[in-house]
Amino acid sequence: MRLAKWSLIKDIVKKANVVLEVLDSRNPIGTRSRKLEEMTFKYNKNLILVLNKIDLVPKRVALKWKEILTDADVRVVCFSALSKRGVEELKKVIRCSTDKRPLRVAVVGYPKVGKSSVINALKGKKSAPTSPIPGSPGYTRGIQLLKIEEGIYLLDTPGIIPIEGGLFESVIRGKSPEELKDPIPAAMLLLETAMKYNSKCVLDAYGISERDPYKVLELIAIKRGWRYKKGGEPLVEEAARNVIRDYHKAKLSFYIPPEEALLVEK
Repeated sequence: MRLAKWSLIKDIVKKANVVLEVLDSRNPIGTRSRKLEEMTFKYNKNLILVLNKIDLVPKRVALKWKEILTDADVRVVCFSALSKRGVEELKKVIRCSTDKRPLRVAVVGYPKVGKSSVINALKGKKSAPTSPIPGSPGYTRGIQLLKIEEGIYLLDTPGIIPIEGGLFESVIRGKSPEELKDPIPAAMLLLETAMKYNSKCVLDAYGISERDPYKVLELIAIKRGWRYKKGGEPLVEEAARNVIRDYHKAKLSFYIPPEEALLVEK
């Protein structure tokens, strides 16, 4: 996984008229970048928050987040790249966000929030790369422009924001599970957080009723037959990587309630 440098993110923002910040609906506050938003407003760009993966939370939770996050400067669209819900609404909000034409749209966000899926949903099947469009000075070779519809173009390069803020998101999104030298602390924090918000998530995902995070990892390794060749002890590191992958695949199911997240933020 390659996180973009902030200098590249700035370049993407400056080339766009509209910035789509993709959030994970399971934890929108934790996947929101204040630095990106400050940069977006500094360069007088329009900001739209895309509340992605709404199929992973109850409808009332998604709508509550939309209500909380919407303000005078920010529009919020509930979105599911998986079911394509919200695609037409997002296009409409983009279209109405500014009178500028041609209009260039950038998609940015933390790792694993679904940026590429949002890009693919907006592109549709008919999109094709286009040469630099009129009125786009400083166009960078290597960043493709895709025509969404007449006068609206997509910068086909998801900006992967460097992780900032809370420990939870930084440990499970900062690096891929395979890149973590010691994935056990990250997986234990993930399991602890998951069980706090959904007491049945480990039982539902793995058929394990244990509550101690480390013991959960041991039991997962034993069930999967993952053991060290020497000594036969449970290969807990592989179980830890598996748990992190399962969160990103939505097998380990939980979400952070909007009300609690707001209390923590305040």
